Amino acid sequence: MLTRFFSLFAAACMITNAVLAAEPASDSRELFDFSDSQALSKWQIVNDGVMGGRSSSRVDMESDGEMKFSGVLSLANNGGFASTRSRGSNLGLKQGDTIVLKVKGDGRKYTFNAYVPRRRMAFSYRVEFKTVKDKWIDVRVPLDQLVATSFGRIVRGATLDPSQVNSVGILLGDKKPGPFQIMVKAIDVEAESKDDTLTQVTR
Repeated sequence: MLTRFFSLFAAACMITNAVLAAEPASDSRELFDFSDSQALSKWQIVNDGVMGGRSSSRVDMESDGEMKFSGVLSLANNGGFASTRSRGSNLGLKQGDTIVLKVKGDGRKYTFNAYVPRRRMAFSYRVEFKTVKDKWIDVRVPLDQLVATSFGRIVRGATLDPSQVNSVGILLGDKKPGPFQIMVKAIDVEAESKDDTLTQVTR
């Protein structure tokens, strides 16, 4: 009887371990979820108007719980960029993290920006990504792939400390005047990603 009890106990433990193994702990978390009606209050617009340009843009909440960033890019008055970025807050990013953007665009090339508190004007760490017209894609951005820039020019010798990032954003500056639109469903972060390059996956 005792032998049968231990046999059943051991079998139960094996089943429990198998179930636990099939459900690995998640290593990702949401930075921004746009299904929240208050989500847009955490974002702001910064266009080339700060330098005399004529580009215009706005962010809107869509009924499906997505942020729509849209507008018109203009090259007038030496302008040429439109952007939206999150308002300053502690994002809790760490070395090795990967940002995952869930977006649907218009086929144009956009820039992902990470901002840190710094006196240098128009400074950010950035990388470009290309959207697929009218298709949802996942854009994976390893933080160690971002390049320091100021006014679009590379800043040599600047190294990103992820813990200092207090804002992220999306910018259009492809020098092609005209209307644009990109939808953002969510922005997530994955810890210690094994990916070492920018990747885009169409869903």
